Amino acid sequence: MPLTSTALPAFTTSIISVKPVVLPAPDRGADLQVRVSAPASGSGLPVVVFAHGFSQSMSSYDPLVDFWADNGFVVIQPTFLDSVTLGLTPADPRYPEISRFRVEDVRRVLDDLDVVLGAVPGLADRVDRDRLALAGHSWGAQTVGVFLGARVLGADGQPGPDLTDARVKAGVLFAATGFGGDDLTPFARENFGSFMSPDFERMDTPFLAVAGDNDQSMLSTRGPDWFTDVYHHGPGARGLLTLFGGEHSLGGIHGYNATDTTDESPERVAVIRRASWAFLRDALSVDDLSWKQVQAELAETAEPIGRIDTK
Repeated sequence: MPLTSTALPAFTTSIISVKPVVLPAPDRGADLQVRVSAPASGSGLPVVVFAHGFSQSMSSYDPLVDFWADNGFVVIQPTFLDSVTLGLTPADPRYPEISRFRVEDVRRVLDDLDVVLGAVPGLADRVDRDRLALAGHSWGAQTVGVFLGARVLGADGQPGPDLTDARVKAGVLFAATGFGGDDLTPFARENFGSFMSPDFERMDTPFLAVAGDNDQSMLSTRGPDWFTDVYHHGPGARGLLTLFGGEHSLGGIHGYNATDTTDESPERVAVIRRASWAFLRDALSVDDLSWKQVQAELAETAEPIGRIDTK
């Protein structure tokens, strides 16, 4: 199968998707709603918890979720408080704490994994709980990074607590934001500096970073290389997939035919979803061939759509 093909591998199966699965969250102001997607058959299935970007929801990112679930993964998607589907405004007292609530929401999913899986009849018995990964886009990538070992620098410049979660064996970070401080615009420093100041020194859990080389953030004084900081400074980084011409939506990973995609490219999305799937299979010890094959195919493509660096 060519790397840029939208065709799926031969073992593709039907998908079961259930939403909303509701987890009680009394301290959150609203219960946590989750979507679960899984292949209709198969056993020993690995799990990916996906953290959406700002304003998205559990119903977003179908181009990734459909592919992963079609090809042997259970995908769990919480809806965070910043989702437009919930309608919170900056006047809401929870708004300044959304970053913290995001982390708590992911932890709640991990703690209540059996409840979430139980929403799909028979699924709990088909899952390998030791093969658990996290993935996220943009703000979601920052959220995921906390569980991989990233810390937040305080006002005194010292890193905060290490919240690494041993249950999480691997991660994929799509367009993860980089360093804070002077690398943030004045607006970002004033409004988001309290949580957009990461420290990657203890980020030891294996992960793949995905970035677009044309992703110019309005929050950073730097160029697209800002989104590669996590790869260069996180000890757990195993690979960096750079998409040529990719902007923040990375070709449209957040939705099919999404009108807000500025760099729409089904071919770019096809590379991203297969490379991320292959990396997770390798990192979770499902197989060690798919990831090598993706790297080889991309390197041998005459006009590649991206590049994979490893370390």
